Amino acid sequence: MNNTAYIALGTNIGNRESYLYSSLKAIEEKKIAIIGFSSIYETDPVGYEDQDRFLNMVIKVNTDLQPLHLLDVLQSIELESGRERKIRWGPRTLDLDILLFNQENIETERLIVPHPRMTERAFVMVPLAEIDQDIEIPAVTKPLSLLLEELQDREGVRIWKRRNGEDVFVLFEN
Repeated sequence: MNNTAYIALGTNIGNRESYLYSSLKAIEEKKIAIIGFSSIYETDPVGYEDQDRFLNMVIKVNTDLQPLHLLDVLQSIELESGRERKIRWGPRTLDLDILLFNQENIETERLIVPHPRMTERAFVMVPLAEIDQDIEIPAVTKPLSLLLEELQDREGVRIWKRRNGEDVFVLFEN
């Protein structure tokens, strides 16, 4: 598997933990290897604020898929979870966003990588830093540590279930 990608996961409808678990399982069933994962964070909504809190996490994957094919797979997993796109930044059963793909800059009608607002969102940057504090974001000159310090909404990101260093699915057992 020759491509490395970072994917943000978010959910704020129904059994949020179950949606995260099922999406991780579905990703692995699509022959996408999860090689790193953050803790799960409970986060305040951003943009459209009249909704429930989110559970968010970031995973690092290896895949043979090209960026647009990976996007297709992730969107099919969202649809299988009942995802509806009614309100921009609104409630959702599942949101899967490609944050980074190798060290590429990608700009098509369907996909922009690095994700265009990722460096402005603590709910993305905090779990990303947990996976890899030294990651370099293409076209961004500041180190991740400085980007984190500058985020205004860090207090809206709280640990919900801490990563324990074991297999990713241990996150969901108790």
